[in-house]
Amino acid sequence: MEWLNYHHLLYFWTVAKEGSIVKACERLRLAQPTISGQLRLLEQTLGEKLFVKAGRGLALTEVGQVVFQYAEDIFGLGRELQDVLKGRPRGRAQRLLVGISDMVPKLIAYRVLQPLLALPEPVQIICEEGSPQHLLGDLAQHRLDVVLSEVPITPLARGRAYNHLLGSCGVTLFGAPALAAKYRSRFPAGLDGAPFLLPIAGSSLRQSLDQWFDTRGIHPRVVGEFKDSALMKTFGGGGAGLFVAASAIEKEVHSLYGARVVGHIEAVRESYYAVSVERRLKHPAVLALREAARDRLFPS
Repeated sequence: MEWLNYHHLLYFWTVAKEGSIVKACERLRLAQPTISGQLRLLEQTLGEKLFVKAGRGLALTEVGQVVFQYAEDIFGLGRELQDVLKGRPRGRAQRLLVGISDMVPKLIAYRVLQPLLALPEPVQIICEEGSPQHLLGDLAQHRLDVVLSEVPITPLARGRAYNHLLGSCGVTLFGAPALAAKYRSRFPAGLDGAPFLLPIAGSSLRQSLDQWFDTRGIHPRVVGEFKDSALMKTFGGGGAGLFVAASAIEKEVHSLYGARVVGHIEAVRESYYAVSVERRLKHPAVLALREAARDRLFPS
């Protein structure tokens, strides 16, 4: 039976968390040659490189990321053992690694994930934001448990993915109080020439809005285009132009940005998906967020 040297693993884990051997030496109070030598021995034992140079520090390789996640669990259990023996309450949270598409509104992501914080069994949520295809690569490598996306994701050649619909809703048109009052009474016919803040061209929401404008004969005056929906709402709350948001978060947009409702556009639909490598979801936290989204955020 092969034995893993946990001192070597501890040194590796500390270097990964600190980002450099120098900082790890300060934390562990050991000489640099000692830690460097132990890291080499660990890499020889595993038969894989764990770090690559990144500027003045170190970055984890793909294998290093896998080893780091296991080290997190191992030393987390060690801390829990110490707490139990000292009479402290247990409650080690299960970890949920979530990738969030950079086009999913932050408020939607929060509303989808927020119910997990109230589960009887504690859940530690670890979020990563990026493009859907980048996140799908991490999902295929099991560096993520689930991806939240505003569009169904097409699997890459090296992996597979299954889209699980969380729900859909129409969109609400908002504006700062003065703008909302000006255009509310003439909605939607009076929107021709109105100042608009829109999602970037090519996004699914932008395509749906452009189609809606065309069918209504509306020619918006585009003041700005945004990839970050939170930034768009901030500009909109400041009075720069009208903007849309998913009707499911209407109350939050009003509360956080001071915006008022101009009208509802049910013909433009926003859909959100939980993407996994499983045809049938198994992770208890992912099952919980799906059920909460369907029951509370997007009731049919």
